[in-house]
Amino acid sequence: MTPAINAAKKAGIPFRMHEYAHDAGSASYGEEAAHKLHLELGRVFKTLVVEIDNQQFAVGIVPVSCQLDLKLMAKALGAKKAAMAAAHDAERMTGYVLGGISPLGQKRRLATIVDASAATFATIFVSAGRRGLELELAPADLGRLTTARFVAIGK
Repeated sequence: MTPAINAAKKAGIPFRMHEYAHDAGSASYGEEAAHKLHLELGRVFKTLVVEIDNQQFAVGIVPVSCQLDLKLMAKALGAKKAAMAAAHDAERMTGYVLGGISPLGQKRRLATIVDASAATFATIFVSAGRRGLELELAPADLGRLTTARFVAIGK
């Protein structure tokens, strides 16, 4: 069990876990998950931690087929600028290791923006809190559990 799975269970939302053999040499954790689970790239989402205005952190969730548009992310958060957080800051803020950062069950509740494309699917896939484990859930449930807003932030 991971904190993400525990958070989903505690909230009583429907979800499914999908496990696959993680390849330590993989260059892209999200793309690896999509390929090994035979999913389209747009349905698998990566959780990225950003630093906004050089003082606080937030989470952007975008399809693995996209990159996070930092200007759109900053705008969605009402900030002047956003930059990718350093790996150690992302791990410290969330309690997860890179490649296994889940939007659920993080150590600190961070402002969260989910790319609007998530709403086009009945379910999406996000990390379940460790490499090789994905959580399938409804975008609305993800939004509710993370108090996220849905905004176009991918490019």
